[in-house]
Amino acid sequence: MRHYPTILSQEIRALLFSPITYVAAVLFLLVMGGIFTVILDDYSKQAQEIAPAAIFFNSFWIPVFFMVPLLTMKSFAEERRMGTLETLLTTPVSTAEVVLGKFSAAYLFYMLLWGATLGFHYILHIYARDARYLDSGPLIGGFLFIAISGLLFIAVGILASALTRSYEVAAILTFTILFGLIFGLRFLGQTNALNAEVLQPLKASVDTLQILSHVEDFTHGVVDTRQAFFYVTGAVLALIFSILGVEYKILNS
Repeated sequence: MRHYPTILSQEIRALLFSPITYVAAVLFLLVMGGIFTVILDDYSKQAQEIAPAAIFFNSFWIPVFFMVPLLTMKSFAEERRMGTLETLLTTPVSTAEVVLGKFSAAYLFYMLLWGATLGFHYILHIYARDARYLDSGPLIGGFLFIAISGLLFIAVGILASALTRSYEVAAILTFTILFGLIFGLRFLGQTNALNAEVLQPLKASVDTLQILSHVEDFTHGVVDTRQAFFYVTGAVLALIFSILGVEYKILNS
C-alpha cells in the first residue's frame, strides 16, 4: 500500500479542480441551510421537545441522494471512458490502492461538507437563549451516524462507477441503490407479507437494517454495534466488489 498516499493526493486534487465538486458543495450547503432555517422557524413559532440537531440529521437522506452520486460518479467511469484507467494500472500500482484512494478522497470531501454544517449550530449556539437548542448529545450522535453511514454510501457510489463507462449511468445506479437502502428497506419492513410467523426472523433482520431508524437511535444517544457493523461490512464488501469489477473490466477490455 505504499502508493496509496500518492493516489489519495491525486484524487483530492482531482476533486478540487472538478466543477462538479463545487456544484455538489453549493447545492449541499444551500439545501442543508434551508432545512436548518425551516427547523428554526418552526421552533420560533411553537415549542418543540426534540432538539434541532435531531431533526436536522433526520433529513440526511436529502443531500445524500444528490451529493454522493456527484462525488463518485466520475471516479472510475470517466477514466474508463477516456482510457486512462488502463494506463494507470500498468504502473506499479495495485487495483486495491486505486480503489481505496478514490474512496478515501470522496469520503474525506463528504465529511468536509457535513463538517461545514457545524457553522449552522455554532451560530445557533451564539444567538440562542433556549438551552434546549444547545443539546450536544444529538449533535455528536448525528455526526457519528454521518461518519459511519457515509462509509457505505460512498462505497456504493464507487462500486456503481466501477461497473460502467458512463458517469450518468453511474449516478443513476448510485441513486437507485441508495434509495433502495434508505427507503426500500423501510417499505419492505412495513409490508404485510412479512407478518407471517415463519418470516418473523426475516422481518426482524429487515427492521434492524432500516437506516431511517438508525439515525433516530444515534441522535438519541443509542449506538448499536450491529448498526455500525452493517455499515462497515457493507462498505468493505462494496469496495471488494469494486476491486473485482475493475479488474474484470480491464481483463475483458
